[in-house]
Order: sequence, then C-alpha cells, then structure tokens
Amino acid sequence: MNYVIPTPQQAVLTVDGSDGLYPVRRIYCVGRNYAEHIREMGNDERDPPFFFQKPTDAVLPNGENFPYPPLSSDVHHEIELIVAIGKGGKDIEKADALDHVFGYAVGVDMTRRDLQAQAKEMRRPWEYGKAFDKSAPCSSLKAASDIGHPGEGRIWLEINGETKQDGDLAQQIWNVQETIWHLSKSVELAPGDLIMTGTPSGVGPISRGDHITGGADGIGELDFKVV
Repeated sequence: MNYVIPTPQQAVLTVDGSDGLYPVRRIYCVGRNYAEHIREMGNDERDPPFFFQKPTDAVLPNGENFPYPPLSSDVHHEIELIVAIGKGGKDIEKADALDHVFGYAVGVDMTRRDLQAQAKEMRRPWEYGKAFDKSAPCSSLKAASDIGHPGEGRIWLEINGETKQDGDLAQQIWNVQETIWHLSKSVELAPGDLIMTGTPSGVGPISRGDHITGGADGIGELDFKVV
C-alpha cells in the first residue's frame, strides 16, 4: 500500500514467556471504579461506570523514563489493572466476557490534575488532562492462559520507596466481566484494545526525579523514573 506520509509506529506491549508482541489498538479507561478513590475525589460511588480514552501512543514501556509533561504543575499517579482484549465483540454478555480477554498487565494512568480540574469546572472534555504523551506507563502482559483471571490481590504504588497507593483488586466496584459488558454496549471491542480499570485511593502528585514502582499480585510490576 502506498501511503503519502510515513506510517505511524505501532504501539506494542511485550508478553511474558513469549517472543511475540501485543499490538495496541485503543486504550479505554474506567473512571471512578474504587469506592475509596471516589470518596477522596468527592464524587458519588453509586454512579455506573463511565469511560474516557488515551491515544494508543500514550503507552510507555516498562523501564523507560516518564517525561514530566508541559502545561502542568500537578501531575498525579493512578495505578491500575490493565485488561488486554484478545477477541472482539459487541453487546458481550457478562457470562462470556472473560473469554474475550487475552491477558493482564499493570499500568499508571498519569493525569495532569490541574488541567483535568479546569476542564471539569468548565464542563469540557478531560483529554488535555489525561491523553498526553507517554501518559500510560505499562508493564508487560501476562496471558490469561497462564495466570487465569485474577479477581483479587494487592495493587500498589510507591514513590522513592514510600507507599502511596495500596489496595486490592477485589475492591473494584465494577469487576472485569462487568466492565467489558458495559463498554461493549457502547463500542465494538477488538483485539488489541486495552482497558485500564480504575485506581484505588491514595492518588497524588509526582515530581521530576521521582523513582516510581508499582504492581499487582501475580500480574506484574512497573519501575520507571520521572524526568
């Protein structure tokens, strides 16, 4: 095929135990999926899930430096379980949802909180606060065929060795099956789609020079520096 400009580089995630790569198609993010985080942000935990997106090239492979983004002085960390879709579909039944999962990873939804707050106040979209360069650091994937479908387990984040977020996957208001069910009512999911499933309480600011580590039991760990 003859393109008139250079083709964009395909964003990928590595897969543990494999030399194959997982091509990323879209990144969906669930807002407010842990009750304690909802409370700390001053919102109503009874609301149904809602979704926003990050661009595909927001993916930052594990171990690479995170560049502190421009236009913000209040960038926050949000550690999250990531679901990688392996089989597409729409109007997916809850009972069938896990059959559509290729695997799992852990990532950080980096957020320019000051820009997000301005957008909320002005009733504008969140993209400027959420969908910026390298705003989705991700671990490698672990295939569900190897680890199953974890519904509980510690999820945590540390900055310079100090624990900032410490929750459990069982605290999710909408579990993975329900999240896929909800999302597939609105869009047709396809192989390559990632779903970032929300963050536990303890979100807060990062600074240049910080060393950030995090992980989820049985799924993976992250390790990167803020530059």
